[in-house]
Amino acid sequence: MKGSVAISRILKSEGCEYLFCFPNNELIDTVAIEGIKPIMTRTERTAVGMAEGQTRVTGGERIGVCAFQNGPGIENAFGGVAQAFSDSTAILVLARGEHQRRLHTPTTFDAVLNYQNVTKWAARVTHTDRVSELMRRAFTQLRTGGPAPVLLEVPQEVMGGEVPPEGESYSPVRGVKTQADPAAVAAATDTLLRAKRPLIHAGQGVLYAGATPELVELAELLGAGVMTTLPGKSAFPEDHPLALGSGGRTGTLAAARFLAECDLIFGVGASMSVSGFAAPLPKGKAAVQLTVNEKDLNKDYPLDHLLMGDARLVLRQIIAEIKNRLGPDGRRGDERTAREIGAIHEQWLAEWMPKLTSDEVPINPYRVIWELQQLVDLRNTVATHDAGSPRDQMAPFWRALSPHSYIGWGKSTHLGYGLALAMGAKLARPDKTVLNIMGDAAFGMIGMDVETAARNRIGTLTVIMNNSCLGGYDRYLHNATERYRTRYLSGDYAKVASGLGAYSERVEQPGELAAAVGRALEATRAGQPAVLEVITCEDNAASRYWQ
Repeated sequence: MKGSVAISRILKSEGCEYLFCFPNNELIDTVAIEGIKPIMTRTERTAVGMAEGQTRVTGGERIGVCAFQNGPGIENAFGGVAQAFSDSTAILVLARGEHQRRLHTPTTFDAVLNYQNVTKWAARVTHTDRVSELMRRAFTQLRTGGPAPVLLEVPQEVMGGEVPPEGESYSPVRGVKTQADPAAVAAATDTLLRAKRPLIHAGQGVLYAGATPELVELAELLGAGVMTTLPGKSAFPEDHPLALGSGGRTGTLAAARFLAECDLIFGVGASMSVSGFAAPLPKGKAAVQLTVNEKDLNKDYPLDHLLMGDARLVLRQIIAEIKNRLGPDGRRGDERTAREIGAIHEQWLAEWMPKLTSDEVPINPYRVIWELQQLVDLRNTVATHDAGSPRDQMAPFWRALSPHSYIGWGKSTHLGYGLALAMGAKLARPDKTVLNIMGDAAFGMIGMDVETAARNRIGTLTVIMNNSCLGGYDRYLHNATERYRTRYLSGDYAKVASGLGAYSERVEQPGELAAAVGRALEATRAGQPAVLEVITCEDNAASRYWQ
């Protein structure tokens, strides 16, 4: 058995359904024999993004896998893997490597060396009898501890070499999940119960652990408001009375007010990182953190209590402690926090409703976001944004009602990545409506991969908010734009999408949105990707209530 065949059989045993790839790697052909469908994209970065979308929308139950050729293939994939690393997504990157005799010879690209800073673990399969061993270690890394990309480079002589019989044995890997130290749980619970105004800061670790039911129960027992990080958006249902909304570069008024006024922050499945794309956590508060990644503990924020373990298991420990002390209902009868949150949300929406329901032409981007929510079934839709204005405009106002119904991302912010995420999510959840909202600049980065969706019958809905410029960049490119129109863009993207095999329309009037979305959704249900190019104004107002 050749090395590539052995790897393909291992992938099959690990539940791999798709291999996202471009353009050449022995695995592309051998996985097909095992019934794994290769999805050939138009760029390497799209393949990485599709793998990430699959992992994100399944909470890591199905790990996205991508494969590239040596040299330019794995070189071009670097940006996508860096994006996945920044958002802590577990994907397996399989790079065909140069013959090992070419290692350390300029200008041979060494993927293991170059990817070490954007992966959790990077290794080379040096001999065919190590294929099983290193694949086992790769999946152990992917399913245990903090999620992040893993890279395996497979040199050409290992791909084509014969695997000895003793190297063919492989059993699928199960990840390790742990509880926290009971004494640490008891001490943290003491602090939580003493707090007069606790705030739960929930990250995507809740989604990976499948811990939304436990998070809801904890919030109700404490009577605590819950805000999510941008990657953690959908970890707590945003129609719950204790939901504050998400906090990233933008966020809700309720999240900002509770951050400022709380006396304790409990980070659950959150890195509590300082980032331009995360709500700033105020200093001077009591702080508890629960994470599976030891690298996040006491990193940017000083902690009073450190809890290591799986979010679901540790939340159950804390819930048991609270019930032992307060009884089975905890503080459920106290609705003061819920009423306060409801009043702030009403105030906030009243402030923004003129934009959300605006009839202006060109169409206001907030009207697009608001209208779309009325036209889709939010509990059966997976939505994502793109980088820049679509992210900042969409994240505060889109209501994520169930786990994995929103893919929030952006610590690295690669333009165009939302389309790739949506395509991977649709393959993983074909029963869902999958929607991504992007700008015209983002479409310019990845638009050709609409053809990938058309060719593979991936029925996503893409809404391009076309304001013909780099929105908000006037403050960065003032002189260049004044003299040379540097930030202005052009193009008829509906025609481009149609030429690539998508259903497409150009929408110029707000009254046309509903009917156009209906026709587009009908096309997606038939397996055809749909692209709506909506002509919008540049609106740089943002729901940002923190500095």
